[in-house]
Amino acid sequence: MEMPIMDPWQILAGAIAKLLANDENMAESDPKEPINEQGVVNMYNAMRTELNQIYSKTTELEMDASEHSLVINAIQPLDQSRRCYRMIGGVLVERTVKEVLPAVQRNKEGIEEVIARLNEAAEKKKREIADFEDKYKIRIRKSDSEVKDDGGKKEGSSQGVLVGPAGSSE
Repeated sequence: MEMPIMDPWQILAGAIAKLLANDENMAESDPKEPINEQGVVNMYNAMRTELNQIYSKTTELEMDASEHSLVINAIQPLDQSRRCYRMIGGVLVERTVKEVLPAVQRNKEGIEEVIARLNEAAEKKKREIADFEDKYKIRIRKSDSEVKDDGGKKEGSSQGVLVGPAGSSE
């Protein structure tokens, strides 16, 4: 009896869906309000860190999708009955091009689906950060060395000093 092979991209997509669902549930139910300036800074830094993690994972998956495309392009023109080796869970297995090609294409599609979900999560997190910045009047102040090195750049740096009151006076 052969054990079915779990598609890792389906597992990852399911995990991301659960994470996003938990994030939405947490946002709707009693959000924790920071009690002081340090709390605001900590929450802001945590949100920025989470956004950077999403970007990192997206970049990693985009490289995986690119590698899958290279493999697909390399084996597509080959004879369908030709031997082909595939790494599954750390084990190298022998198959044919006919068996491997559809699996690699499915994996690539799964990766692209996860990338799309991560891009949605990143956009949502960017909106959340912008709302948080507006609510607590957060501005990023450039250091003196960054101002001198700026050379006409319009975009701000990803690092700086947070300035603004912790409480909302509106």
